[in-house]
Order: sequence, then C-alpha cells, then structure tokens
Amino acid sequence: MALGRSRGRERTIDYWPGFVDALSTLLMVFIFLLSVFVLAQFFLTQEISGRDDALARLQAQIRALTEQLALERAGQDDASSEIGSLRASLAALEKERADLLDAAEAASSAPADLSAAQSQNAELGRQLAQQKDATADAAQQIALLNQQIAALRKQVAALDEALNIAEKKDSESQARLTDLGRRLNVALAQRVQELTRYRSEFFGRLNAILGNRPGIRVVGDRFVFQSEIFFDRASSNLRPESMPALDQIAAALIQLEKEIPSDLAWVLRVDGHTDDRPIQTPQYPSNWELSAARAIAVVQYLAGKGVAPVHLVAAGFGEYQPLDGTDSDEARNRNRRIELKLTER
Repeated sequence: MALGRSRGRERTIDYWPGFVDALSTLLMVFIFLLSVFVLAQFFLTQEISGRDDALARLQAQIRALTEQLALERAGQDDASSEIGSLRASLAALEKERADLLDAAEAASSAPADLSAAQSQNAELGRQLAQQKDATADAAQQIALLNQQIAALRKQVAALDEALNIAEKKDSESQARLTDLGRRLNVALAQRVQELTRYRSEFFGRLNAILGNRPGIRVVGDRFVFQSEIFFDRASSNLRPESMPALDQIAAALIQLEKEIPSDLAWVLRVDGHTDDRPIQTPQYPSNWELSAARAIAVVQYLAGKGVAPVHLVAAGFGEYQPLDGTDSDEARNRNRRIELKLTER
C-alpha cells in the first residue's frame, strides 16, 4: 500500500517547475532583447557622437569663414572709401586744372604768367596721373576682394549642404535602427514560437514512445527520468536495461533534426541532478561531479547513436535544484533524476 501511494505521488504532475522554467525562458528572451537594444544604443551613440563631432567641425569652419568674409567685406568697404576719396581728389584736381587753363588763356598776353601756369598745369597733370594709377590699383584690389568673397560664399554653401546631408543621414540611421529593432523582435518571437511547436511535437513523440513507465514524468516543458532508470547508486555508467529507451530517444532526436530548419538554433539539454547526501570518492569528489558525469554519459550515448553533437548539451546541477526540499527518503528519490529539455541555443 505504501508503494502504491508512493507511485501515485510520483506520477502527479508538478506544474510549478514548468511555470518557473517558462518564466526563466521569458526572462532570458527579455535579457537577450535588452542586450541587443543596449548594443544598438551603444553603436548609435558612437555614430551620433561621430556625427556631432563632424557637425561641430563644420560649424567651426562656417564661423571661421564667416569671420573671414566679414574681414574681406570690411577691407572692401575701406577700399571703396579710398576709391571715393581718390575720385574726389581727382575731380578737385581736374577742376583746378580747368581753372588754371582758364587762367592761362586769360593771361596769354603775359608770357611770364603763362609759363608759370603751364608749369603748374604739368604738375597737376602728373598728380592726376598718379591719382588715376592709384584708382586703378584700388579697382584691382576690389575685384580681387570680390573674387575672394565669391569663393568664400561657395565654401559656406558647400558646408551648409554637407551639414544638411549629415543631419539627413543621422535621421535615416535612427529610422533604420528603429526598424531593425522592430524586425528583430518579430523574428525572435517567431523563433520562440517555432521552437515551442517543435518542442511540443518532440515531447508528444516521447510520450508515445515511453508511455507511462514508472520513474518517468513530465514536469513543465521537460521529461524527468529517475536516475535509477539509467544508473546504479553512486555510478555514472549506463545500465544495459536503460539503453533501449535511450535508443528510442535518439531515433526521435534524429527525426527531429531532419524537421527543424537548419537556421533555428536549438539543443537538447541533459541535466543531471542528485540528492543532498554528500559523496566524496576519488572519482566523484562531490555531487556536482557525479551529476555532470551522468549527464555527459547520456549525451555521449545519444551522440554515439547518430544525434549531432551540436544539438546536445550536458549540465550538472548536483543537489542544488531539488524538486522536493523535504528531508525524507521519498524526496531524495524524486530529486535524483535526469531531465531532458529542448531549448534554444
């Protein structure tokens, strides 16, 4: 009667570990998405910083060119003022020359006065020529300043255009990043759904293959096998009577490898668990070594039967993930187990 009650309890489905595993899976997906978002933000920050530095350099060049343009305009204004004063002097000299010519004509009867007037007229002509040369030089300087101003305006226009292009590229980069994040979230959700579907199909096959054998239970999204099915006490050597069941599991995995798309990263995780009784032998100094060795033994057997090693993972948890935390032989029997879980890589 006690044995019947014990088996009844063992076959009871415990949903709490499955709920915890589902939350763990969602948390891992969320952490992965958060990591992708942080990396994307980091790269965007680097790109924006580079753009900001380029914009700052362009703005500094624009300010320098603006100052240079102001100086050139001030020089042009000075040259224009100088030309105005030269033209005024030229007009005064021409007027004075005209007055002297009139005076010379009026004093044509006085030879001495005429000679003095002619001498003064020659001097005025020389000064007038000098004024014309100075005016021509000033005009050339103004023309050169106008060319420089035109070149500066072209440079300012080119820098404005480069600045607008940089701002446009920055906006496009942010839009692409937002779209990339959205598509990544959709792709991850699709991958999770697709893996969940294959996981359900695989566990359905295991249910059909293994049936309701004693010592085998479904806990959440994993198959749980009592360690005694595969191993003797304190041993990691597979029992011969456990190999037919492992052969069937390997066949189901090989069929699953043919069905799951190659771009979907998945693994069958084999977890080894022990009870809380301490072990210390030359081969297994602790329960960690024993649980890991048992998981590795199962993985190596499945690989030897044709399952791709890239789809297998062995993990040892020792006594630190118990299903039943009570201090009883029944709890220890439940905690000594091998778990199979299909999950993403």
